[in-house]
Amino acid sequence: MGLSDQPFEVMCPDCGGMLTVDPVTRSVIAHKSAPRKKMFEDFGEAAKALREADARRDSIFQQSVDAQKNKDDVLAKKFAEAVKKAKETPMGERPLRDFDLE
Repeated sequence: MGLSDQPFEVMCPDCGGMLTVDPVTRSVIAHKSAPRKKMFEDFGEAAKALREADARRDSIFQQSVDAQKNKDDVLAKKFAEAVKKAKETPMGERPLRDFDLE
C-alpha cells in the first residue's frame, strides 16, 4: 500500500466537519462533525429571541385570520368583476387562443 493509497482528511467547506476520504474508492469513509457554535451568549438573549419569535408568529397568525375574514368579500368582488367583464364582451367574438396565432 503506497502513500497515495492512504486515507486522507479534508475539511468540509460547508459545515466545517472533517471528512476522511479513501483515495482508492473515492468515497467518504468517516465524518467528524464540526463543534457546534453557541447561538446565544446568555439566557437573556435566548429569552428575548423567543419573545420576538412568539410576537412574529402571532402577527403572522393574525394576518392569516384577517385574510380569511375578508376572503368572502374579495371572492365576491372578483366574481362581480368577472360577470361585468363577461357582459361587456360581445357574444359573437371568440377570444384568441395561443394556437389560433400559429
